[in-house]
Amino acid sequence: MKQGGIGDRYHDETRYVRGRMPYRTLDWANKPSACKEYPSAAVVPLPAPVAPDGASLHSAISGRRSVRDFSAGSISAEDLSYLLWSSAGIGRIEQGYEFRTAPSAGALYPIETYLAAGRVDGVAPGLYHYPVRVHALEELRKGDLGTPIAEAALGQEMCRDAAAVFVWTAVFERSKWKYEQRGYRYIYMDAGHICQNLYLAATALGLGACAVGALFDDELNGILGVDGVEESAIYMCAVGRPLRASPR
Repeated sequence: MKQGGIGDRYHDETRYVRGRMPYRTLDWANKPSACKEYPSAAVVPLPAPVAPDGASLHSAISGRRSVRDFSAGSISAEDLSYLLWSSAGIGRIEQGYEFRTAPSAGALYPIETYLAAGRVDGVAPGLYHYPVRVHALEELRKGDLGTPIAEAALGQEMCRDAAAVFVWTAVFERSKWKYEQRGYRYIYMDAGHICQNLYLAATALGLGACAVGALFDDELNGILGVDGVEESAIYMCAVGRPLRASPR
């Protein structure tokens, strides 16, 4: 196997080695916020998240699969609310700290959630951001983004056909503030935790989901309006009503 590429160097240069562990004093006064908000955006309220009737963790795990073929049906605002909360919402508050439903290294929460809504009852087609503290949607752009989202996903048509596409970005400094370059490892782990929660929640609701890691970074960042440096898209997941399931 050929060695020496950027991936090999990344893995090598972010190792922890006994006796050579980095030490730094954390700058608590300049700790990055774990929540992004768009103060000028119109806020679309969401119903309170409610667990689906009769769902069990075992059935969700055993039934989880990647679904790439979606019907033209919509998903409800109630379903969307549960998907957002399950994947990235606040699960509990302890001693004034807001812990989310998916784990995060150092509880730093570097991942932001955006939503390209196509067919969601009560939510107009458009691009939205999920501000976790208020459990709502912030409207960033109006209009159906299915085609440009699919094109940014290397032409994967399921992103056009889905009722909604979740897009996750990383605000890198949130993890680097504590972990420096090692933080990049944790960022991608965090995104994986979030996506698995979304998969299981979608399965429990009778919906289909399919994660997408193949994307044109700059094109997707342009759709979201993020700079690709301080904040960049890293992961996506298409969600909708399954036409037929394709087990992975």
